[in-house]
Amino acid sequence: MDLFSFEEFNLNLPNANVTYCAGFLEPNTADRYFQIFLKELNWQHHDITIFGKKIPQPRLTALYAINELPYSYSNLTLIPKKFTLELLEIQQKVNAHTGKDFTHCLVNLYRDGNDSMGWHSDDEKELGIDPVIASVSLGGVRSFQLKHKNIKDQRFKLDLEHGSLFLMAGSTQHFWKHQLPKTKKQVAPRINLTFRTIL
Repeated sequence: MDLFSFEEFNLNLPNANVTYCAGFLEPNTADRYFQIFLKELNWQHHDITIFGKKIPQPRLTALYAINELPYSYSNLTLIPKKFTLELLEIQQKVNAHTGKDFTHCLVNLYRDGNDSMGWHSDDEKELGIDPVIASVSLGGVRSFQLKHKNIKDQRFKLDLEHGSLFLMAGSTQHFWKHQLPKTKKQVAPRINLTFRTIL
């Protein structure tokens, strides 16, 4: 599939700019990247602080970048490793599609349905005002959920497919939270590449 042959759908959420591209990566290409990342990335299991309490992070993570600037969240500071060749290939495709120059990639490995990410916004100071977060999904399909911070009936969920690209831009992080909840369903491992810019 040509890089620009897929369609990008805006989810039309209030106070947000959220788009989804299924098939951003060809299935065979996505399969290859998944296997390489699963075996070769520097997976770490950290403790994070939630409401003043330290708990094991319910997933594995790795941080890569084109510069040496750290990234901090949940009282955890990560020092990046240099982009691998494969991460750089995907970064360049995402940059070309979005017109952005992403510097960092926080990679998450959800090993099974017990691994998750709780409600949060990507609003850390180092990401700047109106940050753009580009998320590429590889492997098992998981349900991604959003909820508006002020309008209680504004909720949305979407299954993020293998090889898809999910973009959050504009004021999304100011007005919305998102999560990837646990599931009792049998799900295959999922790798999520979240590209962001830290300068």
